[in-house]
Formats: sequence, C-alpha cells, structure tokens
Amino acid sequence: MIEKFYKWLENEGKSKNTIKSYTRHVQNYFKWFHDSFNASFTKLYRENILDYISYMTNIKKLKAESINTKLAALSKYNEFLIEHNIQTDTVVLKKDYIKIQKEYISPSTIVKADVEAFRQKILENKDKRDYAIVTLLAYSGMRISEALSIKIHDVNLPAREILVRYGKRKKQRFVIINDKIFNAIKEYLKERQHQKNSNSEYLFISRESNKVDRTVINRIFNQYSNKITPHTLRHFFCSYALENGWSTHEVAAQVGHSNIHTTMLYTHPSSMK
Repeated sequence: MIEKFYKWLENEGKSKNTIKSYTRHVQNYFKWFHDSFNASFTKLYRENILDYISYMTNIKKLKAESINTKLAALSKYNEFLIEHNIQTDTVVLKKDYIKIQKEYISPSTIVKADVEAFRQKILENKDKRDYAIVTLLAYSGMRISEALSIKIHDVNLPAREILVRYGKRKKQRFVIINDKIFNAIKEYLKERQHQKNSNSEYLFISRESNKVDRTVINRIFNQYSNKITPHTLRHFFCSYALENGWSTHEVAAQVGHSNIHTTMLYTHPSSMK
C-alpha cells in the first residue's frame, strides 16, 4: 500500500523530498500501530490518531513542528485511503494540529543595505547575468528554481511582468517586476545576444549549456556572502514588500504562497527599509 501512496503523491506533483517525508512518517505510524496493538494496519481510526498524538506529545516529547509534520503526512494518507475507497471518514482534523506562536519569520540579519551591497559586489565582480538573477530574486520574491526556469517569451518588459510557469505544485502566476529588475534584465539581454547559446529558449544561459545550473548560482552566493542565499532574498522581499505598502494578498500572489497565513508571518516590523 505504501508504494501506491508513493505513486499517488507523485501524480499529485509533490516534490521528491515531500514524498519521502510523507511516506516515512506514515511508515512510522504503521510501526507504532503494530507495536501498540500487535496488529497489522488496515485503516485510520479517529481514536488511534488521538492516541498517537498523545504518544508523540507525552512519551516521545516531540516539538510542535514535528508533530504537525507527522499529522500532515497522516492527513494526506487519509485522503489517499478515501480516494481509494478504503475508508470514507476523515479522521485527521485541522484542530489536531498544535498552534505555534510565531510573531514573524525572521529574514536572518538581512536588511536592504545588505542586499544592495551584495548586488553591487555581484555587479562589479561578475557578469550582468548574475546581477540580473540576484536582482530578480531580491525584488520579485521568486524561488531560485522558478527564476532559472524562466523562458525568453515569458518575460514582458513593457508590461513589467514575468510569467512563472514552473512554480510550486506546477501553479502558474504573473510576477510584477520593478525598475531595478527591469533595468538589470534589459542590460543583461544586450550582453546575452552575443553569447554562444543565445538561441536558447531560457532567459538565463551559460557558456556551457542552454540553462544556468542552480549549483553555479549557489557557488556565486557562497563566494560573495556568508549570510545571503537565494532563500533569504525571498524572505527579504516578503518583509520589504509588506513594509512598503503591499497587502498580504498581493505579496502572497507575487511569491506563490498557497496559504495567506504564510505571508502574514512576515508582518512583524523590522529595519528592512
């Protein structure tokens, strides 16, 4: 059954890491069930779920985040069982999740001055492609995987927008670009047209291939900063945008958050300006 669950998650478009995590947590539940009742698992029961939560909380003394992660996996397995007519009832409920008090997601120690200094280092020491990528990540909130998958025809500079076709869960969205991004990409395109792989359908190319590899970008970040990464730039954008008048719904749409509550975690005041 776990193999069918694995395939089902693949068909849903889950990432490999998510699939591995979910299947591992479900298998751990199977083990607990067998050890507790000396019986093989057949379906999920509400009473067993409540016992398992108590076990994780009082015996294993797991942190709230860990418990919620395991419940998320079981909730997904519950969906799977219902879809395959193995059971009809939902037994993992939203109220089972432990509320975690978080005022905001900290973008580490990154402030706008740090980001601008980093951009300048890249401009002075690397080519215009890397400067355009860093600028795009900092002021659009894109994931690095999304940025490197952008195709030339997805970029509409006159309209100041980029179509992200390969977002999380394969959802498409339009991303608004500001003057910094507009100018960085415009200057990069002038340089790009003279490069070996200029016929590539991808926006960001390299001398060796039609698409820049993520490891190349990570290497550049490591070379010029010990605290700024593609992911912290995404965090920076969320806080920066909210503090400069964007609504939580606008930011969520821009960065591709499927849950508005994720965006709301960035609403704590900071020194981003």
